[in-house]
Amino acid sequence: MKNFVQELQWRGMVHDVMPGAEEHLMEGMQAAYVGIDPTADSLHIGHLVSVMMLRHFQLAGHKPFALVGGATGMIGDPSGKSAERNLLDEKTLRHNQEAIKAQLSRFLDFESDEPNAAVLVNNYDWMKNFSFLDFIRDVGKHITVNYMMAKDSVKKRLSSDAKEGMSFTEFTYQLVQGYDFLHLYQNHNCTLQMGGSDQWGNITTGTELIRRIGGGKGFALTCPLITKADGTKFGKTEGGNVWLDAERTSPYKFYQYWLNTSDEDAEKYIKIFTFLTQEEIEGLVSEHKEAPHLRVLQKKLAEEITIMVHSKADLDNAIAASNILFGKSTSDDLKQLDEKTFLDVFEGVPQAQVSKADITDGLDMIGALAAKTGFLGSNGEARRELKQNSISVNKQKVKEDYQITEADLINDKFVLLQRGKKNYFVLVVD
Repeated sequence: MKNFVQELQWRGMVHDVMPGAEEHLMEGMQAAYVGIDPTADSLHIGHLVSVMMLRHFQLAGHKPFALVGGATGMIGDPSGKSAERNLLDEKTLRHNQEAIKAQLSRFLDFESDEPNAAVLVNNYDWMKNFSFLDFIRDVGKHITVNYMMAKDSVKKRLSSDAKEGMSFTEFTYQLVQGYDFLHLYQNHNCTLQMGGSDQWGNITTGTELIRRIGGGKGFALTCPLITKADGTKFGKTEGGNVWLDAERTSPYKFYQYWLNTSDEDAEKYIKIFTFLTQEEIEGLVSEHKEAPHLRVLQKKLAEEITIMVHSKADLDNAIAASNILFGKSTSDDLKQLDEKTFLDVFEGVPQAQVSKADITDGLDMIGALAAKTGFLGSNGEARRELKQNSISVNKQKVKEDYQITEADLINDKFVLLQRGKKNYFVLVVD
């Protein structure tokens, strides 16, 4: 067996591991699970660490279980939260489950006939018919209130600093999650639960239930919560979460997120978010330190993870889109962009609307630059810039006699004007 714990340790992916877990995993194929919150129909990059743990687990010859928390998603995990979350109905949960499985299948092998093929389970399936009386009789009596109150996730919410208290629903969360571990132990011989370091208390409640009710031994392994060197939150941008779903976060923006990481973060992230070997990563780190301005680490990190989450074609498009702003590109390159990527690339660039009739008749450059758009301050300034050969239409230099026509339209809708190297302006044709 490949040593799973050692693999995670050199990658900086172990925060806590229960004594005996490493030896247990070396005895033969074992089963482990990670719980995934189904409150959206897409994972975001904050979920990726635990997904990578499951993938490493499968690569080491073990059997991974991805548990979609349909039941726990209806309650809300208090860990790290200051308020309760919105509760979901079953139809929404089922939709989210299928969408999440499709994303997970890019990382985990669910389909093979191998004994360690991945399995997706939903705790709603075994919790939905569990009556409250049965639960408090069969599960609740085995864990004391003192034990539950001692958990950090509970203590924080009950402290004098907390703005809101904790509902009974949230207080019982650790029992429900603990029961999941017991259920998977009893029905699938699952002996390990993994998650972020904030889950340690919930996971160990599960190991306690396995000991007290199942008469067995469960193990816990957690990874550090990912942080950024500058103190800002990992996985967040001004627009919110960085999602794996291309409709929520375009492959271009996804690629740019990783490309723009700091040197310090890139060196940490490339171990966590790629499957490159230790030797390959050490080589990249050395190469990067010799010429940091080339951003070798960031480029490799962005390439690897964009292909993994999206595809090689999406990566190529993202690189081409990046080159439009920062490298040499042509009108043809611009016209390859779909509308969403075009708008992402030129997000924040000033725009003006012109009519379709203007374009059909042919829009003269003075009108395009000043009279009809206000890109430049006056017709005189427009003429000066054109004479100085500093104006481009869709990356092509133009003179004053040029006319913008339908042949210039990108996605039948946009024309990109440019003065010099960095001043962009978008014409939107309606």
